[in-house]
Amino acid sequence: MILRELLEKFHPALYWYTPKDSMNYFFDRYYNSITDSMTRQQFGFSVIAPLTEKIRCGHTSFSYPSAYSRQIREHPHLSIPLYMKIWQDTMVLTLNLNKKDSILKPGTIITRINGMSEKQLTDTMFRFMPSDGYSENVNYIRLSGAFPYYHRNIIGLSSTYEVQYIDSAGIEQTTMIPVYDPSTDSISKRIVQARTRQVDPKHKPQKWENIRSFTRDTANQYAVMTLNSFTGGRLPSFFKRSFRQLRKNKIPNLIIDIRNNGGGNVSNYTALTKYVRDTDFKVCDTMITNTNGLGKHKKYFKEGLLNSLILLFVSKKGDDGEYHFRYWEKHTFHPRIKNHYKGQVYILISGPTFSASTLFAHAVKGQQNVTLLGEEAGGGAYGNSGIRIPDVVLPYTKMKVRLPLFRIVQYQHGAKDGRGVMPDVFIPPTVENIRNNVDGKMKKVLEIINNNINRQ
Repeated sequence: MILRELLEKFHPALYWYTPKDSMNYFFDRYYNSITDSMTRQQFGFSVIAPLTEKIRCGHTSFSYPSAYSRQIREHPHLSIPLYMKIWQDTMVLTLNLNKKDSILKPGTIITRINGMSEKQLTDTMFRFMPSDGYSENVNYIRLSGAFPYYHRNIIGLSSTYEVQYIDSAGIEQTTMIPVYDPSTDSISKRIVQARTRQVDPKHKPQKWENIRSFTRDTANQYAVMTLNSFTGGRLPSFFKRSFRQLRKNKIPNLIIDIRNNGGGNVSNYTALTKYVRDTDFKVCDTMITNTNGLGKHKKYFKEGLLNSLILLFVSKKGDDGEYHFRYWEKHTFHPRIKNHYKGQVYILISGPTFSASTLFAHAVKGQQNVTLLGEEAGGGAYGNSGIRIPDVVLPYTKMKVRLPLFRIVQYQHGAKDGRGVMPDVFIPPTVENIRNNVDGKMKKVLEIINNNINRQ
């Protein structure tokens, strides 16, 4: 199997959480499960997804060929009609695609679907979804954003669904709902048309505000910096302007929201860290790749020649026999003097806080004026794999598998327990906040700031 050969040769953390003999078993098991009559959907979710999940690397996942993905977007499939906010032991309905349903309304607590409880559903579906180590919070967020997609592909379709729920009197009730057919929904049709419509390049939407934003309250008591990525958005100049405003306006509290930041450019995370961290720091203790080139296998990688050359020029073999990315291991970053922030910093984190944003959260965690709030980050606190993450394109099916080339052990890391960066103040979702469309985490941090102001 080509994928097995590539993973064994190039994945830098293949055996971090699953021993080699166990991975060998899973390679054999899923290879033997392949049949000639499989669709791409079946191959993806019956073979690749459960196999790559066993690696427990959040950057190792599969996707369909571009043409197939476009076909799915243009021709939506049947699905369960329910979107839900899901966390441990709780499922709250956020959207019912069957608009005529007068029973299951947003805010309703769902207890079972076709006899499966929240724990049974998540235990089943998490076996097909990647994570860094044992940090599963990111998968609760993924399910909350795309429950019909995962339920259809992992659990399967039903013509009707038996749904148990809690009514307004607190009594558990049961109702039957039909499968959702998007071809009969005029709203769904308009969404598909909008997706497929050609965009005039002269009128492309401004994307920077989707990457980063900076606002401050009228009393100059706090500012909110939202960072949804560490890629794009001219972030170094954005940081420079923002921290200059913080200094000039003497704003004592800064909220940095990285709950939806999946990572990006390491240089951008270090640029931000220098404004917040008080002491010198490095990106990592070690950054290692299995080889200094892709060799004959580069034909399977997107931009194979480029990635092979990068490995050749940035990795050097050490005394331990490993190939190291020495710059990120050795280079020491110093705090900025001009516009360095001395006020209270509140950093909001959650499951999608991943990769480079996890590096940032870890780098400032524990500093006296820094508080992490929210839920466990999806990115591993000990380390993860990334930096270069090219797609492997399987030659027959054209399915794509992301394959990170470097293994990172965080600077000043803790134990390798498979958990993500933990918040100092845990703020879980609540049914009340979901029903009232309240951002509970932002509400909590503003309460903390206001309480501190009132005590002064």
